[in-house]
Amino acid sequence: MPRAIEFCFDYGSPYSYIANAVLPELARRHAAELVYRPMLLGAVFKETGNQSPMYESVAAKRAYGALALRRTAAHHGVAFEGNPHFPINTLVLMRTAVAAQQAGVFAPFHAAVYPAFWVKGENLGDAAVVADLLAGAGLDAASLAERATTRAVKDELRANSEQAVARGAFGAPSIFFGGELYFGVDHLPYLERALAQSAP
Repeated sequence: MPRAIEFCFDYGSPYSYIANAVLPELARRHAAELVYRPMLLGAVFKETGNQSPMYESVAAKRAYGALALRRTAAHHGVAFEGNPHFPINTLVLMRTAVAAQQAGVFAPFHAAVYPAFWVKGENLGDAAVVADLLAGAGLDAASLAERATTRAVKDELRANSEQAVARGAFGAPSIFFGGELYFGVDHLPYLERALAQSAP
């Protein structure tokens, strides 16, 4: 059974977007399974008392954070554009991600959402925009939207978020391997070291 890398993410997190581009190849190199865990970042922030870096009160630090984000994307060779609609409430979007997992269509859903958010700058807080995006990806947008309102989906997203916090998450991306948290893109080298050291 392959070792599992658990990727706890929210589409509204730009660093989760970058990690998402890097993790599949990292997992492949180390014969590990990449497990996607949609969580609601707003709920994680509320539970832990954390907040988005965009609300940083020190203007110079906030500006440097934006620069660091662009440098990080460029370092990893990941196409990135700031979204003019950021931040958005991702509750419905993350519920739809869980709905896509439950419906067995997460791969095409996930492949459509991230570039729409962080390359094309689309407003994924708008249900009509999301519906058009999913239809363009060959998915049944109406069916996923309906499933996203079910108790099973809501409970799973809530559980994902609560479990991530219980394991030490305070933001996104939160990546778990071997019982330890690796937060952010800058800790991916430590994750890779742990994978190499734990190889059978």
